[in-house]
Amino acid sequence: MTGPQDDDELEALRQRIERVLLGGERRYTRTEVAELAGVPLERATALWRALGFATVGDDAAVFTDSDVTALRFANELVRAGIVDPSAVIASTRMIGQHMSRLAESQVLMLRDVVVANPELADERQLARLVENLTHGLARLQDYVWRRHLAAYSVRMLVARDEDIDERRLVVGFADMVGFTSLTRRSTEAELVEVVDRFDALAAEVVADNHGRIVKMLGDEVLFVADTPTDGAEIALTLLERAAATDDVPPLRVGLAFGRVLSRFGDVYGSVVNIASRLTSVARPGTVLVDRELTEALADEPAYTVRTRRPTSVRGYARLRSASLRRAGEESPGLAESAQQLAAEFLGLTDGDDEAPHIPLHPDDDRPRLGRRRRR
Repeated sequence: MTGPQDDDELEALRQRIERVLLGGERRYTRTEVAELAGVPLERATALWRALGFATVGDDAAVFTDSDVTALRFANELVRAGIVDPSAVIASTRMIGQHMSRLAESQVLMLRDVVVANPELADERQLARLVENLTHGLARLQDYVWRRHLAAYSVRMLVARDEDIDERRLVVGFADMVGFTSLTRRSTEAELVEVVDRFDALAAEVVADNHGRIVKMLGDEVLFVADTPTDGAEIALTLLERAAATDDVPPLRVGLAFGRVLSRFGDVYGSVVNIASRLTSVARPGTVLVDRELTEALADEPAYTVRTRRPTSVRGYARLRSASLRRAGEESPGLAESAQQLAAEFLGLTDGDDEAPHIPLHPDDDRPRLGRRRRR
């Protein structure tokens, strides 16, 4: 990327871009910004760290009028009782983490534009591009935020009979099979293309079937759905779409249903753990569901569930599950069934991402041999 080369030009460009993005010059120390906002210095420092920014010295003038406004507003939310003081740091940390990732991706996108158009690397052109793009992105982000806020408000603020933070949800993990070996034999550009295609596929399928993506984990997506049928449809459609998409590895999916703790955009609890464990033992191109979801889907004519042997996974010695298919799909042949049963018994996965495991207990439906008496 061409553009300013000497230190003075680079520093002038840095300051100009900062003024555009920060809405003014850096002029206040942390003590001054706390005093102007009417916030104790200790709380102001804690909020700054929670946002993901490095601690600065007492004499460093790095804060702007925008920092004063933001800090004053955060403090007013606490004083008004809208935000619990004990949760304000956690909320701030969540905002900082998400915004940091968003900002990084946008800067990388902007850099690609400048590399492809060297004439934009001129100081004036680059500053003008950043300013125009910033206003456009701010409007777009505000629009997306308001749409999601409206959707969550309708879904959650009218929920009278359940705890908003803890609800019954379907939790699912979809994992690209063999991604570890793929990273060893692919270039960085090829991996980026695979991940981008997987991300786009997952986002489209989950949204089309009324689910929500909690987070992307590189080669894996964590999603939730409000109903068992929505969760089942997301899982099966993901498998089908991945199989029909070039350069996307086969997927395996684990689903679990039950009480889930939702906090600051993430989900927690045993249901999440079970869904993750089921994904780790699912065969390529299959969906495994836990016992709760098996019962919930038992009377759904669109799906077929087939009970499997209890499985030993980390944290669960006898994890019960069933394979999920669309109704009318052909059952595996005899040879395939025998191979799958052997794989389930030995705990084999794709060989790359998980270590083999052996079930610790026999199936309850299988007759047990009596113990020999000690002589």
